Amino acid sequence: MVAAASVVVAVGTVTGMLTASGDEDGDGAGTARPQVTHSVRPDTPPASPSPSPSAVPSRSASSSPVTGRPAPAASPKRASEEAKPPPTAATRLYRHSGSQVLDWVRAHPDDPRRDVIASRIADQPAAVWFADHTPATITARVRAVTAAGAAQGRVPVLVPYAIPDRDCGGHSEGGAPDLDAYDAWIDRFAAGLGPGEVIVVLEPDSVAQSECLSAGDRADRFASLARAGRVLKDAGPRTRVYYDAGHSGWHAPAKQAGWLKQAGAASADSSDGVFSNVSNFHATADEIAYDRAVLDALGGPATLGAVIDTSRNGNGAPPDGEWCDPAGRRIGRAPTLSTGMGRIDAYLWVKHPGESDGCKGEPGTFTPSYAYDLAR
Repeated sequence: MVAAASVVVAVGTVTGMLTASGDEDGDGAGTARPQVTHSVRPDTPPASPSPSPSAVPSRSASSSPVTGRPAPAASPKRASEEAKPPPTAATRLYRHSGSQVLDWVRAHPDDPRRDVIASRIADQPAAVWFADHTPATITARVRAVTAAGAAQGRVPVLVPYAIPDRDCGGHSEGGAPDLDAYDAWIDRFAAGLGPGEVIVVLEPDSVAQSECLSAGDRADRFASLARAGRVLKDAGPRTRVYYDAGHSGWHAPAKQAGWLKQAGAASADSSDGVFSNVSNFHATADEIAYDRAVLDALGGPATLGAVIDTSRNGNGAPPDGEWCDPAGRRIGRAPTLSTGMGRIDAYLWVKHPGESDGCKGEPGTFTPSYAYDLAR
């Protein structure tokens, strides 16, 4: 069977897409969307999993208000932050008030599909994408989202998506002109992070899709990603950074973990774990098993966990491997920080339901007929 790898389709400038909403863990619901979306494309079936050594014990007995698991010790750079009284813990996800789906809901009060789309998609928290290389504005745009989340005591989910050679020249090609420019962009991105809790889904496809690069270019990319994780975590004392694990229908856990280790995902100085299933359809149970196998093979602190994109996986992956707006899919579990599953830190809506992969609408644009099919 042909598996599907996630590929992001980026359209225009993304300023964010979320707003305050509950994070009860139910099936179905909705999300606000940014002007970036992910599509998927065929890839080879994964080999048999071959997990390596289990994680080493945590270095700290304190617990994270997001995961409830032990939190890693602060680096010396963040020691002064740790000495201050911590802000009130955010326990719910943030939904930005600006998104394509919310724009559509506001503009179509009489559309017969409106109530379903509004209640099951627009009312849910979703990730905020930053997919354009705009160094002059990125700090202010990130700060606008993180400050709004902190003001509400909620956790924003941010997606930096500007790595050079992204999508290997596919639908979502683009990003920074080179890694030096990307490193500088990440520095400015990190400057927008504040003291509140933030989840960063760092560069979808950047690790799992890296086989298109030469060995030297891949090593350079991984070094830049490891640096990005360190910079983000140093800038935001409550920022959690997750790295690209692909999904359960792509690479074997041991292979993916080998790349992730090179990219810094095994170090508590740069990483809080991995993410999977972004813009894909694989069932949550499959992703839980896969992510745990990746984490086992990765090693690193016992604090490392995983977050899973459940935005379109309610019916699982299509049997024919179709990746572009496949029929018969449904929204999945509502976004939540309380999964009740060991080493699974959150279910998130990273891909925004209703934004087309390019078959039922223009790539990255909100398509109400597609959203309605996913939500009803």
